Amino acid sequence: MAQISIDGENLVVEIEGLDKLWALKSRLVIPLANVRGATADPGIVKEPKGLRAPGAHVPGVITAGTFHLDGEKVFWDVHDAAKAVVVELADERYARLVVEVADPRTTVALIEQAKAAR
Repeated sequence: MAQISIDGENLVVEIEGLDKLWALKSRLVIPLANVRGATADPGIVKEPKGLRAPGAHVPGVITAGTFHLDGEKVFWDVHDAAKAVVVELADERYARLVVEVADPRTTVALIEQAKAAR
């Protein structure tokens, strides 16, 4: 699972627990200027992930790490599809972040409010 917060002009994604090991990341910091938007999307876990490099993927259990699909890099950290949030990015290492959060609606609202306040 991940914890998403806003720190000044940055979106901060903190990877929690053993997911740090599976995803090979503990924290991502993205300038809000490069965040295009966010949506709660439980259906995304059924879509193709692409090539895993590096990370972990056990269908129905965990998808974590960097995946390459259609020339883009996507960061994943999801156990429970019902709690998946997709953050679309521009001009970043990753084209999108797909992460599990405790409350998808609140997280999406937080991101959208931070973008609107800019």
